[in-house]
Amino acid sequence: MHIDASGLLSDVPYIPSPNCDDRPAGTDITLLVIHNISLPPDEFGGDGVIELFTNRIDPHAHPYYQSLQDLKVSAHFFVRRDGTVIQFVPCLKRAWHAGISCWQGKERCNDFSIGIELEGSDSTAFTPAQYITLIALTQCLCEHYPIQHITGHSDIAPGRKTDPGPYFDWEKYGDSLESDLIMQSASNTPT
Repeated sequence: MHIDASGLLSDVPYIPSPNCDDRPAGTDITLLVIHNISLPPDEFGGDGVIELFTNRIDPHAHPYYQSLQDLKVSAHFFVRRDGTVIQFVPCLKRAWHAGISCWQGKERCNDFSIGIELEGSDSTAFTPAQYITLIALTQCLCEHYPIQHITGHSDIAPGRKTDPGPYFDWEKYGDSLESDLIMQSASNTPT
């Protein structure tokens, strides 16, 4: 994997999301936030996430989508169950993935973070292919940006968000990284 000067990952599909803007001037990318998403909920393999991140979700396609029709969200990356990556926002831009959030006393985590959405849910284990891709993507990002911490959405928006959920294996992920990153999460892996 390689990231170019504009913050795009080579050799992966790039589907531009309109839901992004410029980061505040002089802001370093120091945080990586792990999420999970599936649309419809607990269903995998469809185009719901792509449609959500590109503001094309059809509120009549599924009853749950009615609650999403005016939502403007995005993430930098989406990792499907088979490990395929789709990029929606260049890393140098601010994606709208964290919402109201705070990390170590700093609010507005979108300003200084990169968001990675894993296709999944709070009730399903992630696939080996997703971990392989996530580890490679994390290492690539850490080579290009001064990322110091990795955490889950639930840790920057406690009480409001639960992802990446109890089935995300923080230990497996952390042990596989070749870096001194500080991974901090209140999440526990089920036994």
